Amino acid sequence: MNKHIALFLPSLRGGGAERVMVNLAKAFAKNNFQVDLVLAKAEGPYLSQISSDIRIVDLNASRVALSLFPLAKYLRKNKPFALISALNHANIIAILAAKASLAKTRIFVTEHSTLSRSLLHPANFRTKLMPFFMKLFYPMADHVIAVSNGVADDLSKTLNLSRSKIKVIYNPVVTDDLFEKADEEVDHPWFKDKQHPVILAVGRLTEAKDYPTLIKAFYHVRQQRKAKLVILGDGEKREELLNLIKDMGLEQDVDIIGFVQNPYAYMKRCSVFVLSSKWEGFGNVLVEAMACGTTVVSTDCPSGPREILEDGTYGMLVPVGDVEGLADIVLKCLSQWSNLNLNQEKLKKRANDFHVKKITKEYIELLFSSRKRDFGSCVK
Repeated sequence: MNKHIALFLPSLRGGGAERVMVNLAKAFAKNNFQVDLVLAKAEGPYLSQISSDIRIVDLNASRVALSLFPLAKYLRKNKPFALISALNHANIIAILAAKASLAKTRIFVTEHSTLSRSLLHPANFRTKLMPFFMKLFYPMADHVIAVSNGVADDLSKTLNLSRSKIKVIYNPVVTDDLFEKADEEVDHPWFKDKQHPVILAVGRLTEAKDYPTLIKAFYHVRQQRKAKLVILGDGEKREELLNLIKDMGLEQDVDIIGFVQNPYAYMKRCSVFVLSSKWEGFGNVLVEAMACGTTVVSTDCPSGPREILEDGTYGMLVPVGDVEGLADIVLKCLSQWSNLNLNQEKLKKRANDFHVKKITKEYIELLFSSRKRDFGSCVK
């Protein structure tokens, strides 16, 4: 049996989809698969996390589109049994490269975001055209995988794909080394002196994460009690957020640290974790914080948080963009700060539903399903 698997990504920059693919690559390697991590450009902070039993293939393309023929050449030469790709522009390149290579590699494209919502805030002209190309090429894949039911429903509606043709597999978020990393020290005075509760958010500084709502909510929190806000992440909205913090007079109480290799140590030591997104695909950081035993608050955004928290059973949900509502719930959590450890085991147990061992098993079962799916009738 051919146990050679390739995973294709633009790069290993610090995003949620990249972290998921790294977790999958490691898990496949532990299950005695020959694993290639194929990158349009081998760069990004997660490169240092790749173990020696995973081969990194650098296509050395300045843009993902330019990796088409190098990827086809790789597939033709190496003939992996399966190619798993992530991020829609990379997914399209993966499908085209497989066709061009004439290899028998099975193609599994994964969707990590709520497509209709991201289209409301297109980063460029390519983003606007993406649904057209996805509708055209996704039926050529062997399987389309969505990371939540919300993403699957939205993908089906937006692309007019049959919902039955989309497989939902949640993200492999919890790993054994997560708990080891959570026990490491945090070199930040607010986490060391423990004089005031610390609110934490983790994620790229983008439109989707809606940090302005979080910062404005924190302003209301700060009006009623002493607290600190720490944001871990980099992105194009950094200067805008720093200006907002300055305008609101919060420079002494808010710190945007940037990307960190180990966010789990911060998660374990914060008082409450907040996800303020306008949209998600899943919400990896919610699971990670829960695995650390931390109380979580999230916007009820599409898609993922409501599924992870099971309609609010495992954490508070607030409407998207509701500054006062978010502030009120954070204050409620902080008022119970000394008792927050009461639900740690419950949170950790729920987080284990997204353990990499469990999710990898689902992937392996799909990869080696006995019958190739027929995507010829995928378009309604």
